[in-house]
Formats: sequence, C-alpha cells, structure tokens
Amino acid sequence: MEKSKRKFLLAVDGSNQAFEAVRYAGRLFPPDRTDIVLFHVLTQFPESFWDIEQEPENRYEEDHIRSFEVQQNQKIQMFMEKARQLFLDRDFPQNAVQIKIQGRKTGTARDIVQESFNNYNGVVVGRWGTSMLKDFLWGSVANKLIGRLTHTAVCVVGGTPLVGKILVAIDASGCAKRAIDYVGAMADSSHWEVSLFHAIRDIDKNKLNQTEKIMASIFKEAADQFEKAGFNRHQIHTRIVSQVPSRASAIVVEALNGGYGTIAVGRRGLSNVKEFDMGRVSNKIIQMAREMAVWIVT
Repeated sequence: MEKSKRKFLLAVDGSNQAFEAVRYAGRLFPPDRTDIVLFHVLTQFPESFWDIEQEPENRYEEDHIRSFEVQQNQKIQMFMEKARQLFLDRDFPQNAVQIKIQGRKTGTARDIVQESFNNYNGVVVGRWGTSMLKDFLWGSVANKLIGRLTHTAVCVVGGTPLVGKILVAIDASGCAKRAIDYVGAMADSSHWEVSLFHAIRDIDKNKLNQTEKIMASIFKEAADQFEKAGFNRHQIHTRIVSQVPSRASAIVVEALNGGYGTIAVGRRGLSNVKEFDMGRVSNKIIQMAREMAVWIVT
C-alpha cells in the first residue's frame, strides 16, 4: 500500500527535553516520506524591561539585555542545526528538514497553534523546558497545545521514550479507528511494532463476553488495516484486560510492563463528551505517562 508524504511540526525550545523529542521523531518517522519543520518561537523580554531606555544611567542594563538576547538567539540557532543534523544522519533528505525561527507574536502556544494550520499532519512537543522556571512555563505550553490542537494530532514527549513499540489504545469509537489509521500511516513499519489494547472496567459476565466479541472483530479489522499500511502480521499484537478500576491506569501499566515507549489514543472515546476538548481517559494518560511519548489523535 503506497503511503503519501506527511509533514510534522516539531515545536522546540532549545532544552534537553526538546532534543529528546527530536531524537524520538527521528526514529519514529520514515525518512523517505516525511517532511520536518523545526519551529521555535523567540520570546523577547517584557516591554517593561525596555523602560530603562528612558534613563541614560541604565544604558549598561540595556546593553546587557541586548547581549543576552543575542546569546539566546545564537544558542537556539546552534540547537536547530544540531537537531537538523540528527535527521540528516538518519537519512532524511536535505530538503525534508526545515528550520523556522520567528519572534513571539501573540504568545508561544498561540503562535505554535497558528503555525500548525499550515498543512501539518501532527505536532510534536517536549513535556519540559530548559530550567526550573522554564520547565513550568514550557510544561504549561505543552498543556495548552494539548487543549488547543483539536484539528490535528499532537504528541507530548517526556523523558527518553523507548523506541520500537507502540501501544494503540482503542475502543469501538470512530476516534479510535482514526488513531489506527493515523499510526499506520505515520510510523516507520520497517522498525516498529504495534499492539492493539483494550481495557474493560468491572462489568457483569454477560456484558464482558459481549464486549470481548465486539473487540475481537475490531482487533481483526485494525490488524488488517496495519497490514495494508506495511506492517507484517508478526509486528501486530492484540490484548484485552478486564475488571480494571481505571482504563487510563490499565493502559499506562500495560505500556510500562510491556516496554512500550509510545502510547497512541483517540482524543475522545465512545462517550464523546462534548463539553471537554479531550476525553477523560486520554487526559489521564497524558498526566501519568510522564516518561513516554503520548500521541493524541483527533
């Protein structure tokens, strides 16, 4: 099955965690059919800092601030070149990896969201940032992106995720089916394997049997879809667990026990709760899987 080329936005801040997100993306995406844009929003000093220009005796502070900005710009440019080289070392074509640095316009998260409307198939972002304060700020940016990127998939990368195995948490919803299609089209099938996973909460035996039959049919359809996407049958696994108190916890525990560095889940499940931007299960997974890569598929 021929796959079309896809384009991903990597929103980076120059931190070690951002570079881990770059490293993860370089191992996940197939070089021959992926375009990458490394995107950074330059955050200038608050306007109040420039009030010192009115005071001649504060010229030293003004020069110091400008010098700091130059240094920060140089650092992010070095980071971007290093990140780009990582993709090139993994056989991405030169013209497939672009660097884009822009000044802050309306806010870091808003600027990333605005950029994401330029025909991207997904956005990848690191969970944390460059320092204790920046960790809080960038963590906040990542949280904002999760809520606002409702038109495309978003991946939050925490720690150094294990590579090679993706856990796709599914149910019978349309969003879960889109997650299956998305992972099949996104991942490099020559180096990754997938597991289809479903967690059932505590229900009576009759309903459990009925649910298992429904999921067996969905698993077969999903496995066929992954085969069409280029995965071999031995790369595709299925598993159902029942009588779990929390579906989100069961998914994260399964990923931890099975050595999965990536979890993929639909933004909403069967309940499709309209008043929430993201389903309760996927929201909890993001909170708990702090050392993994979590894909939220719209």
